[in-house]
Amino acid sequence: MLDANLQTQLKTYLERVTRPIHITAHADDGEKSQEMMELLNTLVTLSDKITLDVRRDGQGRVPSFDLDSPGQNIGLSFAGLPMGHEFTSFVLALLQVGGHPSKESAELLEQIRDLKGEYRFETYFSLSCQNCPDVVQALNLAAVLNPNITHVAIDGALFQDEVEQRQVMSVPTVYLNGEVFDQGRMSLEQIVAKLDTGAAAREAEKIKAKDAFDVLVVGGGPAGAAAAIYAARKGIRTGVAAERFGGQVLDTMAIENFISVQHTEGPKLAAALEAHVREYEVDIMNLQRATKLVPAGADGLVEVQLENGASLKSKTVILSTGARWRQMNVPGENEYRNKGVAYCPHCDGPLFKGKRVAVIGGGNSGVEAAIDLAGIVSHVTVFEFDSKLRADQVLQAKLNSLPNVKVVLNAQTTEVLGDGQKVNGLVYTDRVGGDSHRVELEGIFVQIGLLPNTEWLRGTVELSGRGEIIIDDRGQTNVPGVFAAGDCTTVPYKQIVIAMGAGSTAALSAFDHLIRTPVLQPAAVEAEIA
Repeated sequence: MLDANLQTQLKTYLERVTRPIHITAHADDGEKSQEMMELLNTLVTLSDKITLDVRRDGQGRVPSFDLDSPGQNIGLSFAGLPMGHEFTSFVLALLQVGGHPSKESAELLEQIRDLKGEYRFETYFSLSCQNCPDVVQALNLAAVLNPNITHVAIDGALFQDEVEQRQVMSVPTVYLNGEVFDQGRMSLEQIVAKLDTGAAAREAEKIKAKDAFDVLVVGGGPAGAAAAIYAARKGIRTGVAAERFGGQVLDTMAIENFISVQHTEGPKLAAALEAHVREYEVDIMNLQRATKLVPAGADGLVEVQLENGASLKSKTVILSTGARWRQMNVPGENEYRNKGVAYCPHCDGPLFKGKRVAVIGGGNSGVEAAIDLAGIVSHVTVFEFDSKLRADQVLQAKLNSLPNVKVVLNAQTTEVLGDGQKVNGLVYTDRVGGDSHRVELEGIFVQIGLLPNTEWLRGTVELSGRGEIIIDDRGQTNVPGVFAAGDCTTVPYKQIVIAMGAGSTAALSAFDHLIRTPVLQPAAVEAEIA
């Protein structure tokens, strides 16, 4: 299962272990149990600190295994085989159970240790999901740190009966004490903030006490990261307020057009962006949603108000709030979101194995999704609003070669249907004939483009008809001292490399604005106020 190269690397990692690791495996004679035992037996040969106990009593989930360390009371388990994207989660779990310290901040680690109560977490993941490892790794660490927390990471594709019973139709899906806790990508900070109800208020008080910045970047995607780095390198006071650092890149599977990097994945690039920003004296304020922008007043400072009630002030502001998946906005879509309506085929596709699904949208994203899904599901129907597909010809050729794919053109989706628990069909209108049609299916993957995250700016910053922030060639908005960059702006071609360039431009423009703007002395400010 692990080739010689991987075994050598793993052996090196396991040398960092400082305390014993005990593995309890729950197995039977099935193929997956045999694969799991092959992996675990290999581990035992790589480190003298690892011991293995095998139980074949049919109790609990099979195949699965528990990780613990004598005297530590750690409740951490994997149900299934943690390969694919979850292999890193497995290796990290081994190291942390074995006493290797986490790189998370000391403050966050202490916050986890201080959590009171009983927390029994279960996370359903798929091996092809790039969003799942963040959640699995976060909860694994929490289980290592706090004996009141247990966590089981479950391969949904392997435990299909359980997935069906619980109506899990999106990964990662997290259960807490038997009830749905949340779905989708979550960082350790987000999970802890949700558990520690007083955390938001404490963070708001900290933010209120901060001095004004020279440059405040709102958003932590590629544009925001580039802007922060360029600003910080000028030696000026720089802050970043981000809802989630990394932005939409975190939801991107494969990246093959980032110049000089032949291939990478979104979460890996997002981590590299944050690490680069942290090389400088940048004040990063994560999990912060901006709700209002107040143009500069007599004090020359622009104000950004946050959802938690705090606000930040800065001499200049760079808006890089990015974009999100566009919704169809039809009846039933929100009701059945994560119950058959999905937006990430890579993450959720394996949960629809052998089922009938639809892909809404015939651009590159839609056709790529249909091609990926065709290898998993029984049938894919692509619904395109236009009279022809808009994807690149090479993708269309591949799509047309697949026997279990159908394309419906001139199709306007008008309703998502379901039985109250999950999707069972959709209704579309033929835009040529005007007839309405019902299609029975179990999943709908929406791939119809992006929507800028700019609603909170309406009435303050000039926006285009599509809601994009209108900027000039220097990244300047119509509000003095406020700049913008990335997918939330009118810059064409929403690409990572373009967003980075735009973020750099905005930062340089903000610095130029600063050095050309007269500094108001306290007496002058008081005179203007008076």
